[in-house]
Amino acid sequence: MNKGELVDAIADKAGVTKKQADAVLTATLEAIIETVSNGEKITLVGFGSFERRDRAAREGRNPKTSEKMEIPATRVPGFSAGKLFKEKVAGSEDSFAA
Repeated sequence: MNKGELVDAIADKAGVTKKQADAVLTATLEAIIETVSNGEKITLVGFGSFERRDRAAREGRNPKTSEKMEIPATRVPGFSAGKLFKEKVAGSEDSFAA
């Protein structure tokens, strides 16, 4: 599902226009990105939590030359699924389709 399809689904479920659904989704994503980039955590009960995580510097290898290299410390976005989300995905009938 891409953003356009998600906007369509939101518009159908909420009974609003696609333009309104797109505006709300865009504002929501912008708020999440801004909040997490400022170092704050967002928790949506049942869905999950978004947070900024610090990744320590570490030693790696160049896959072409096998030469050792230093990978610098960085900050990355993190998401942890909530209990309801995990249960819904685990109980999905499509998970183990042959």
